[in-house]
Amino acid sequence: MEVTEVRIKLIEGGSDRLKAFCSITFDHCFVIRDLKIIEGTNGAFVAMPSRKLTMHCIECGYKNHLRSGFCNQCGQSMQTNHSPKDEGGRNKLYADIAHPINTECREMIQRRVVEEYSLEVERAKKPGYVSRYDHIDFDPPEPHFKDRSSSAGSPSQSSKAETGKDGFGAGIG
Repeated sequence: MEVTEVRIKLIEGGSDRLKAFCSITFDHCFVIRDLKIIEGTNGAFVAMPSRKLTMHCIECGYKNHLRSGFCNQCGQSMQTNHSPKDEGGRNKLYADIAHPINTECREMIQRRVVEEYSLEVERAKKPGYVSRYDHIDFDPPEPHFKDRSSSAGSPSQSSKAETGKDGFGAGIG
């Protein structure tokens, strides 16, 4: 397995430690997005994408973040001492979405991402710099039907007949 592409999105004016986001591609066929490049005490390191851990409200069952004092759905007071602990005994508030299973893989990813981060910082100093990471995110395509809340009013009878009752193509029912 090999990292075949790394795209970096430098963060300007953000926190002092968060330097960039990145995506990595393995073997031209599998992408992991939202890795973070963080400046640590021993230099830059890679943090894997993660999500906040949640717990369910005992009253309504709604999912709330572990540190929530009250349920966001019903307002019930939440018990805050049920969070899992990490190896150091600290509350674990996040869980990795994707991560390397062994040290060799982690080091390979870390080495490649930090190397590309350094190159991206140098490219950013040149005039006309554009991040390649921006090409990953794209605007969704325009809908194929008119917005009925627009000032033009509702579609004409002929367009309803062409698109069907549901407004999406050959009519259903």
